[in-house]
Amino acid sequence: MKLKFTLLCFCISLMMLAQQSNTYIHAGHVLDTANGTWQDEMTIYVTDGLIKDVRKGYQDVPEDGIYVDLKSQWVMPGFTDMHVHMETEYNPHAYVQKYVDDPADVAYDSVTYAEITLMNGFTTVRDLGGSGINISLRDAINKGKVPGPRIFTAGKSIASTGGHADPTNGSNQKLMGDPGPREGVINSPSEGREAVRHRYKNGADCIKITATGGVLSVAKNGSNPQFTIEEIKAITTTAADYGFHVAAHAHGDEGMRRAVLGGVKTIEHGTYMSEETMDLMKKMNCYLVPTITAGKEVALKAEEDGFYPEVVVPKAKAVGPQIQGTFARAYKRGVPIVFGTDAGVFAHGKNGKEFGYLVEAGMPVMEALQSATITPAIILQLEEQLGQIKKGFYADIIAVSENPEENVAILEQVDFVMKDGVVYKN
Repeated sequence: MKLKFTLLCFCISLMMLAQQSNTYIHAGHVLDTANGTWQDEMTIYVTDGLIKDVRKGYQDVPEDGIYVDLKSQWVMPGFTDMHVHMETEYNPHAYVQKYVDDPADVAYDSVTYAEITLMNGFTTVRDLGGSGINISLRDAINKGKVPGPRIFTAGKSIASTGGHADPTNGSNQKLMGDPGPREGVINSPSEGREAVRHRYKNGADCIKITATGGVLSVAKNGSNPQFTIEEIKAITTTAADYGFHVAAHAHGDEGMRRAVLGGVKTIEHGTYMSEETMDLMKKMNCYLVPTITAGKEVALKAEEDGFYPEVVVPKAKAVGPQIQGTFARAYKRGVPIVFGTDAGVFAHGKNGKEFGYLVEAGMPVMEALQSATITPAIILQLEEQLGQIKKGFYADIIAVSENPEENVAILEQVDFVMKDGVVYKN
């Protein structure tokens, strides 16, 4: 135990030293996400966790500088996944685990998932719902206690009684109780406002509501509307007062329409979205987070006997195969798109598969890359800090061995990862 603790302290010391040192990266091909182009033979200067400068050509490296050779690599800003669940990873025992695992068990698992996510090139994520341990995980990563992506978290999602994200769904009568706004369950505009304020009190960065039924909740309907528009407006207006944007899980079109009219910033999944709702999203500048990978994975797992409870299986088989087609229609119609996978519904570390599914459905590779870099920065209000390899931005830098525009699958095999100026994978 003493040896492990000593090694941990040594690793943290090295990370701090790397942040304070000047690092010089010779990059063969650098992605300019703002203009959608590649710049060849560049030198990136990194110090104190930020990009100090980006210059043409392979500049000389001073003797006291740290040198990183990426001359044969395609170098990009770290990716952002705008829909993950860092506390969990679905498996055949997941529905029982919530009654067996202690918070400490969940916390230990979340640390593992965070490191896996980072090592696959995702240096920033938006966590859209957990027990609240996701807030502590964010803080631990920010303090350098554990490796992981930069996290913006909703804490506990807000649901209606019996709705998707009611934490007591599937419980027996003795354990069910009657959770309220403190636990993220509301049934009126006033309770919606209270729930937002509890999220603020608990340290959340954004708000997530479950505007319709869900696939994996232990409830029959996966797409019915579960909030009134008055409840949604109470949540979004209160969220705005506290500097939050609101994400809305939504499969059914009516619940989706209410969410967009109610002022949410992103629609998650969007499975049965109509053309009218697509046009409304364009008008309201509301983004679609497709989560195609989750749709593919839940449909696949639904074919395995016993992986999901019986009530979940028909929903998974019906909803999963629809998501990619809906994305294709929404993209073609001009709906704003931002990258998100719903990792945790499937195994963490597979986030990069989403790029291939987006491209398969008609989005050019460059636009897919922008949807995971500069577009999330807009929603997170970090346009001058995140999503570009540019002077003054976070030193979040990743690299792959081939041109992604020629082989999009290479984005699932990230070779180099730097976050905040610290090299985690090389």
